[in-house]
Amino acid sequence: MLGSTVALTNACRRLSDLDIVSDGRLTARPQAGIKTTASGQMTLGLNVERDAILQIPKNAGQSAIPLLIMLHGATQSAEDMFWYLGSAHEEAGVAVLAPNSRDTTWDAIGGSFGPDVPLLNRALELTFQKVSIDPARLAVGGFSDGASYALALGLTNADLFHSVVAFSPGFLINVYPHGTPRFFISHGTRDHILPIDRCGRRIAAGLVSHGYDVVFREFDGDHEIPADVAREALR
Repeated sequence: MLGSTVALTNACRRLSDLDIVSDGRLTARPQAGIKTTASGQMTLGLNVERDAILQIPKNAGQSAIPLLIMLHGATQSAEDMFWYLGSAHEEAGVAVLAPNSRDTTWDAIGGSFGPDVPLLNRALELTFQKVSIDPARLAVGGFSDGASYALALGLTNADLFHSVVAFSPGFLINVYPHGTPRFFISHGTRDHILPIDRCGRRIAAGLVSHGYDVVFREFDGDHEIPADVAREALR
């Protein structure tokens, strides 16, 4: 599986329509010797209008904690991701980093990896300077377009992300995998935006066929993240 391109050509969108010209690699890594001295929500100061938000759980303490990077859907924002997650991340003791894309959606959704990658890398660097993060419990996730982007980033940065959480993804982008992350994918059976048969089910089946560890959670609902699904994903 390593060294091969992962593609699902029958997903919601034909992957041949996407010209991936950059590998999307991230260089930021958790640092040793960092003490977590804050909790709650803060902005990272990356951009005045479209910043990244970091939420540190109240029980962070001095031990290394898990981190989920949560990527928003098209036309959405970082703030929306905390509405979707509710209290699930606080209950699970997981820090959440929610960046904003440079445009209305993530770069590779429309063509190729671009300015969103260095932005994400810088947001991670700042997070790793502020919070003691457990390198074995690092995940990238997202909703809708953000879920599709998280699948791509997770595969091409599997030496950083051990898990990928995709809530209602649309398609899987052609990427070069650098490891074998595990996947949690959820999709509503009544999704009117990204139908489950052409999207979630097909993506999950394609990853399984490539030998990946996939938990696929179907739920009776639309294009959304039910509270019990968010809690299961965070666990």
